[in-house]
Amino acid sequence: MSQIKVLQFISPSGFYGAERWVLAFANNIDPQRMRCDLAVTRESPNQDLRVADFHPDSAGQVHYVDMAGRFDIRSVKTLVNIIREREIDVILTHGYKSDILGLIAGRIAGIRCVSTPHGFSGNVGFKLKMFIRLGTSILRYFDAVAPLSEELIEDMHRFRVPSSKIRFIRNGVDIKDIDATLANPSIREKEVAGIRPIGFIGQLIPRKGLLDLLSAFEGLHEHHQGLELQLIGEGRQRPQLEETCTLMKAGRAVRFLGFREDRLELLSKFEMFVMTSSLEGIPRCLMESMAVGVPVVAYDIPGVDQLIEDGVTGLLVPHGDVGALVKACNKLLDDPELKATLTANARTRVEEVYSARRMADEYLELFQQLMSSRNSTVTGGAD
Repeated sequence: MSQIKVLQFISPSGFYGAERWVLAFANNIDPQRMRCDLAVTRESPNQDLRVADFHPDSAGQVHYVDMAGRFDIRSVKTLVNIIREREIDVILTHGYKSDILGLIAGRIAGIRCVSTPHGFSGNVGFKLKMFIRLGTSILRYFDAVAPLSEELIEDMHRFRVPSSKIRFIRNGVDIKDIDATLANPSIREKEVAGIRPIGFIGQLIPRKGLLDLLSAFEGLHEHHQGLELQLIGEGRQRPQLEETCTLMKAGRAVRFLGFREDRLELLSKFEMFVMTSSLEGIPRCLMESMAVGVPVVAYDIPGVDQLIEDGVTGLLVPHGDVGALVKACNKLLDDPELKATLTANARTRVEEVYSARRMADEYLELFQQLMSSRNSTVTGGAD
């Protein structure tokens, strides 16, 4: 079959899991079999468009879809023009806004439409809630929907997406990018003597359970000299977390590093990655930790439990049990042999099941099936 031409479409809200997924996919396609363009909405002068900046030239072109405000139906015309000029076969959308606009544009242009749900926010305002509801209600009209986790599959059934359209393709991490980063000899030069960092990477929002992490760190810090908690990311809860630190004995050993382009370099120096979320899909930050060789301690919740097998690829504790969290962290910090065993098993798990190359290959197979189905339909109609 000839090269399939795909257009990924996303409305960037920062540089989080969905945006990094887009790049991991583009970095791991087979360019002989797939061309992968990227379209991003451009909604305000201060919008974070790093996903477009980092998109590999070897994968395909980047296109900007200007919008007057946060939702502009007129942008559909721009998308249709891109699809026709670039002879796109499949549009792959990410997020409620991109799903709505991408489906309309795809149907006008007469191409196949695929959505990749990354998860759904619950605690949002009324207007955004209505847009998300609209986005989820139209998923059933896509040619295929490829949720990233088994939990999201249940959501698809709830949104009345026909089972025949659901294709489970596991999330994947860009091992190629990680290994290239770790091979940089300058990484070790940045280590600070006497500092033992542990940390978290992600949004600083309530569902990440970071107040529990701060509470656990208070108990850890007094027993481990040089221990430092590094929080990489931004979010609306940051002021509350910073205020909490002013009341902690270990508050001075907590560092808020914000968004960092060198997150993988920083992660590689962690003695431990700690995740205290109450809700996740299959977290990219955990996959990255496992690939880098950093041991993980996490709350035992759906999604996380698909990556972490307690005592095999990491340590799990009951959700909300800060005491158990401290105990598990102490266990890892005090046992180098356990750390070595867990990290080796975790890397193998990611390579075998959660690589972005495997993910990209499965999407290519899906696209080929959709194109074959379309061609069969056209041929049948001609007969």
